[in-house]
Amino acid sequence: MDTLKQFLASDFFYSFRRTPVAVVSFCIAVILILSAVLAPVIAPYNPFDPATLNLMNGFSKPMEPNAFTGETFLLGTDDQGRDVFSTILYGMRVSLFVGFAAVLLALVLGVTLGLTAAMAGGRTDAIIMRIADIQLSFPAILIAMLIFGIAKGITPPDMRNQMAIWVLILSIGLSDWVQFARVVRGAAMVERQKEYVEAAQLIGRGPFTVAFKHILPNVVASVLVIATISLALAIIAEATLSFLGVGAPPTQPSLGTLIRIGQGFLFSGEWWILFFPATTLLLLALSVNLLGDWLRNTLNPNMD
Repeated sequence: MDTLKQFLASDFFYSFRRTPVAVVSFCIAVILILSAVLAPVIAPYNPFDPATLNLMNGFSKPMEPNAFTGETFLLGTDDQGRDVFSTILYGMRVSLFVGFAAVLLALVLGVTLGLTAAMAGGRTDAIIMRIADIQLSFPAILIAMLIFGIAKGITPPDMRNQMAIWVLILSIGLSDWVQFARVVRGAAMVERQKEYVEAAQLIGRGPFTVAFKHILPNVVASVLVIATISLALAIIAEATLSFLGVGAPPTQPSLGTLIRIGQGFLFSGEWWILFFPATTLLLLALSVNLLGDWLRNTLNPNMD
């Protein structure tokens, strides 16, 4: 209870409640994330269970009774008779899982390499940073596509669909670690010059202990900002890869897969199959990105 009172009285919460963009973005993000997590409870249908599909419900318009079955669907149905509202909820689960897992992978890898570069210095620092510079010279989506193609190529054909999500996480995570490494390295090089680090070294603490127990807690704010912004970018990267047909498999469609499916029916008049998944993706990515921008301005206003 005391911790909650301190949080409510903190400058951080004061800044949050006085920033309408942050409040609205937070509410939208929470609603969408909770809707995805609770999809089995909220969704009126399981869109990926073939036993529940009725092709006669295909291309039902939003909020209009189907001409053949008389059933009404909130956001309409696609060509297979799947409820679009349900597919969005289940698709968000895939997109968010990939986004969070990819950011976690990038965070662990980037923070570890950034701290290693800062503490080791010399040749180790030069090698890690040159690799980061080389990777930054290429678009992240191309790096992700390259890693995805290589990983999928070495995966046995009979396991590709089962491993597709994990390969997608690996490809996005390995393409996004550079920002974490560069920010953590810069912050750690500043921290290592401070007296508390010198004191820890004087009493015999090893470089690993100094890096992860003394320096890392002081750069958490920067890591949190990068992670929030990277989450929005990871969700967009997943949607891009899935839209291009090299992401989530048809058996586990994400928002990007749903957009790719809907794009094929846009000019034939079934606009809702594309519009609602695309709008959901836009709201999800925009709300997380705006929240990340607010965190950056609040926790680390000097960050580039």
